[in-house]
Amino acid sequence: MGFLRRDDDDTQAAPQAQSQAVAPADAPHAATYEAGSLAGIPESGRERIERMKQEVARGFFTSDLSVNEFLLVKQSGFEPLGLVLGSSIYHIGFQQAMWNQSQELGVLTQAMYHARELAMTRMEEEADQLGADGIVGVRLDIGRYEWGADLAEFISVGTATLLRAGYRPVGMVMGNCVYHVGRQGMLASLKQVGRNVEMPNYTQALYEARELAMERMQREADELQAGGIVGARIVERSHGWGSHVIEFFAIGTAVVPTSAEHEIEKPTMVLPLSG
Repeated sequence: MGFLRRDDDDTQAAPQAQSQAVAPADAPHAATYEAGSLAGIPESGRERIERMKQEVARGFFTSDLSVNEFLLVKQSGFEPLGLVLGSSIYHIGFQQAMWNQSQELGVLTQAMYHARELAMTRMEEEADQLGADGIVGVRLDIGRYEWGADLAEFISVGTATLLRAGYRPVGMVMGNCVYHVGRQGMLASLKQVGRNVEMPNYTQALYEARELAMERMQREADELQAGGIVGARIVERSHGWGSHVIEFFAIGTAVVPTSAEHEIEKPTMVLPLSG
């Protein structure tokens, strides 16, 4: 099943960013997906899927695609089948970090990855039931509610499609890293008062966190034997953990061509006639 996505006081100086990342073998990774499974989808969701199957049979579909997106999807060789979604309300655990040390928070990294994966898997299960080849226009949202400070709802929504021609998505790939950025010591801060100077501990910490997220996204694409990743982007959010704890989330669509001879039509220039 493929996806296509749309286009938050010590007197000594703090130590440099240290690599406390999760080992590659222990890093978050996609679980094995069982085609045809309905695990995790409630009864109301299964009833909606049965109604959607009847709608697909008579050629009717519902989608969150805009008019322009719908036309582009049709032009690219996809046939919309219906709106699919997945959801998971997840309790996010706690992990302590030293105030002056930059390091990945593995517990939070695993929680954020697993919660998204649950939502995405349930969305994929719905698309499978419709006989889809892939899902386009996928978006991942996180919602929080007043009745649970440590709870978050992870929602995945997209349009299930059949592929007619063109490039084939082999999966949505993602990588994440929840990172604690260490604070500077008082002496180091005083030395920088009124000066234009780089903050090397912050630079190194953010650079390392982004690299971990991107590396994990690329590793997932390699596992799918993809030819490349399109629509890749990196999102940075704190999710209420505090200013020095940030999640770096890399996401994109792994693709392969349907044939070696496939060519993309040259775009046509359009000039507006108004003003």
